[in-house]
Formats: sequence, C-alpha cells, structure tokens
Amino acid sequence: MSDVDIFKVLADPTRRAVLERLASAEMTATELREGFAISQPAMSQHLAVLRGAGLISERREGRYVNYRVDATGMAPLHEWLARYRAFWPGRIDGLKDLLKEMDQ
Repeated sequence: MSDVDIFKVLADPTRRAVLERLASAEMTATELREGFAISQPAMSQHLAVLRGAGLISERREGRYVNYRVDATGMAPLHEWLARYRAFWPGRIDGLKDLLKEMDQ
C-alpha cells in the first residue's frame, strides 16, 4: 500500500484513535470500543480498513480476536517521513542565515 493510501486510511479520526490505542496494548474489538460512541459493526469496519492497509494484524484466541499494530505496515509512513527529515534541516539552516542577514 502506498503512503497516499495509508494517509487516506488515517484521515479518519476514529481509525487514528484506534491505532493509537493499539500502540499501547493488544486488544479485542470490544475493548477497543470502550470510550467510543460507535456500534460493534462500525468498529469492525474500522478494524477491517486498518487491517486491509496493513497497519494492524489479528491473533485469534478461541472465539476472541486480538488486534495489534503491525510495524511492517508503517514502513511507507517511515519512508515518507524520512524524505522530509532530510529536507527540513537544510531549509531551516537557510532560513537562519537569511534572518541573520536581515538583522545586519
């Protein structure tokens, strides 16, 4: 999945919140739903979208499904951020130089 597709998936605030909760611990859909004003089918749909994007994975334990963040699905985001991490320091240094010239 491309970084653009992952950003589309994460554009939804509920999915971002679910992903943040899963970053701290593995949870079932019922546990994840606590604190959200959404139905079980809506949570299942959000989980399916996150799973389809490769951002979470599931582990079955009897009749329960535990969800967790899948670090490999985050690779496109890391690559996108790395491009900008290399870009900004030089731009900021240039801005500092310009501001120093303006002060003189």
